Amino acid sequence: AAHGAARGLRLGTGAGSMTMEQGYVQVYTGDGKGKTTAAVGLAMRAAAANLRVCFCQFMKCGPTGELDAFRLFGDLIACEQFGTGDELSAPDATADAQAAKRGLAVARDMMLSGAYDVVVLDEANVADSLGYFGPDALVDLVLERPENVELVVTGRGASDTLTAVADLVTEMKKIKHYYDDGLPARRGIEY
Repeated sequence: AAHGAARGLRLGTGAGSMTMEQGYVQVYTGDGKGKTTAAVGLAMRAAAANLRVCFCQFMKCGPTGELDAFRLFGDLIACEQFGTGDELSAPDATADAQAAKRGLAVARDMMLSGAYDVVVLDEANVADSLGYFGPDALVDLVLERPENVELVVTGRGASDTLTAVADLVTEMKKIKHYYDDGLPARRGIEY
């Protein structure tokens, strides 16, 4: 894939789905495992309740277990990836920032479209903490959120400003992790 290009899986807009009356802003942050997993679980629960979900992944590109799981929900979950695929192995701040900025613009459009009840910005905190979005761009998006949209933002390093405007903030704290013993990420467990 070209650097900065979105690599997406469009699974539909959930025609005929119910809508929410009131949405909130949730943030999952911290150094512990489970931020994306919590957001995936929330997305699947929402889809099972016939809510329309848009799951935007920042800093990620390529096959993941969550993409495979989302396919099972048909047109109730749309997923887009906004990463270069090289963020961990060969970071390129310019290309990574371009992909993240494009992702934030697409996520904003999805959030404002009226087509989704739940919008997840997976790993957006990481992109924000690296300066990829620009000052307050993520918080500005949160402040534009329509009242009936649930917005979920994940990733380490959530800003104090974001946590201040959020309705729910959960910090995942690492006590012990097998990564520290040199074990690699496992398909189906970590991705």
